[in-house]
Amino acid sequence: MISIDRFLSDEQDPKAVEKVIGKLNDLLTSGEEILYLAVQKKPAVNLMPDSIAITNKRIFYCEPGNLGLTMNFKDISWKSVKEVSFKEEFFGSKFICVPLHGENIVTEFIPKVQARKLHQAANEQLEQHKELVRQQSLEENRASAAAVSYNTSQPVIENPIVETEQPKIQTADAVEEPEDETTLKLRKLKTLFDKHLITQDEYEAKKASILDSF
Repeated sequence: MISIDRFLSDEQDPKAVEKVIGKLNDLLTSGEEILYLAVQKKPAVNLMPDSIAITNKRIFYCEPGNLGLTMNFKDISWKSVKEVSFKEEFFGSKFICVPLHGENIVTEFIPKVQARKLHQAANEQLEQHKELVRQQSLEENRASAAAVSYNTSQPVIENPIVETEQPKIQTADAVEEPEDETTLKLRKLKTLFDKHLITQDEYEAKKASILDSF
C-alpha cells in the first residue's frame, strides 16, 4: 500500500488523499509512480473535492461521485499532452492541461501552492517525455541512415561495354579554287556595305564598275 504521508506536505485534505491513493493504487501500471497529488479546496463546501495526480506516465483526474461513495477517474498520457499551465485567482488557482486534440481540461480551486507544485511536476514529466521522443527519433534516423549507407556500399555489377570499331567513311578532299580578283573585290565591297561604311548608291555604283571591268 502506498504511504499517503508524502502527499500531505502542502495541506492536502487527508481524507481525500487517502481515498484517492487507495483507488489509484489499483490503476497504476508496472513501473508507474505517483509523483504529486493536489486536492481541490472550494471556498464554501469542500466535502467532495476533485483531485489531480501526476505520475511518470500520465495525469489522473479524480472526481468523487454518488455523494462520495464512488470515484471516477479520467487520465491523459504525456504523449497526448501539448502543455500545462496554471492561473492564480482570488480563490486558489486554475490548473489547465492543453491536449494535442480536443478541449482544454480545466480544474478550478486548486490551492496556489499545490497548483505551482502540480505545474512543476507536470512540466518535468512532459519535458522528459519530449526528450525521450526526440532521442527515439534520432535513433531511428541513425538506423535509417545506416541502412541506406549499407545498401549504397554494395558493389554494383554493370554490363560490360564492348567497343566496336565504327566503319570509316572516306570522303573526297575538297579542292578549293583560289578566288579571282573580281570576286575578291565584290566580297570586300559587300562587307563595306554590310558594315554601313558605304551607302546603297555607292555600293551599286561600285559594283557596276567592277562588273564592267570584268
